[in-house]
Amino acid sequence: MRNQSWVSEFLLLGIPGAEGQDGALLLLLAAVYTCALLGNALLLVAVASSPRLHTPMYFFLGNLSIFDLGFSSTTIPKMLAYLSGRSHAISFRGCATQLFFYHCLGCTECFLYTVMAYDRFVAVCHPLRYTAIMSPRPCAALATGTWVGGCVHATLLTSLTFRLPYCGSREVSYYFCDIPAVLPLACGDPALAQRVSFTNVGLLSLICFSLILCSYTRIGIAIAKIRSTEGRQRAFSTCSAHITAIACAYGPVIIIYLQPDPSPLLGAIVQILNNLVTPALNPLIYSLRNKDVKSALSSLLPRRSLVLGKK
Repeated sequence: MRNQSWVSEFLLLGIPGAEGQDGALLLLLAAVYTCALLGNALLLVAVASSPRLHTPMYFFLGNLSIFDLGFSSTTIPKMLAYLSGRSHAISFRGCATQLFFYHCLGCTECFLYTVMAYDRFVAVCHPLRYTAIMSPRPCAALATGTWVGGCVHATLLTSLTFRLPYCGSREVSYYFCDIPAVLPLACGDPALAQRVSFTNVGLLSLICFSLILCSYTRIGIAIAKIRSTEGRQRAFSTCSAHITAIACAYGPVIIIYLQPDPSPLLGAIVQILNNLVTPALNPLIYSLRNKDVKSALSSLLPRRSLVLGKK
């Protein structure tokens, strides 16, 4: 890689169209990033420490917390560093590492949301067989498959991107090293990398989203057949948090693809929503209406002293 590359480092130019807003962006992103780290760390500890949460649904939720911690930390720390006045430079290997983990965790997210939708499908449509179908071994295999699939996907895209020689401009017109921002700087022909990345990313996202829709279509049909109102509400409540998380993850992406000519600023905002805002919201989404998670979190937080305020 080093022999083929004449550029030893790149310069990240930041969010397109947001010049002169470094101070405001630094405060806003640092606050949201802190919330994402604290929220997901608390949720992960709660799932690990509470025996009541040692079920398949919370096992995958723990994996999602690990993913959210990593995904937000792939791009935001470097962005906060140069917004605070430090160098915009990132080494060649650092750029490749950032691209790898971004696509590894992004692909893992798609697979993990799909697996979580399947878990809810089994819970609602086959409740009597749920513990048999979602036993520890299949759950571990599904979780391992999501991470291995993400690594294979990212390895392919990273190798195709950085096998090319980079000998010209080193200015990346974006806030992190992503394929569409890095490939135009290559001195070689990037056609193969562009085709594979576009097809691979688009196809995986479409397949995962289609499988999620199929799962929730079956769930909706099963809920409609439940006669009692209380039963329908209970069945829907088991899926509502995951549906909200799916909407937060896929909603911005769908909106930008519906735009005939999306601006670079809009594209950056959508990626920040996926990279940072969604990981910060997920702990709230999965804990606000969940009594088990609330109970586990409350046992972790320090209790107020009963003697406070007494004379």
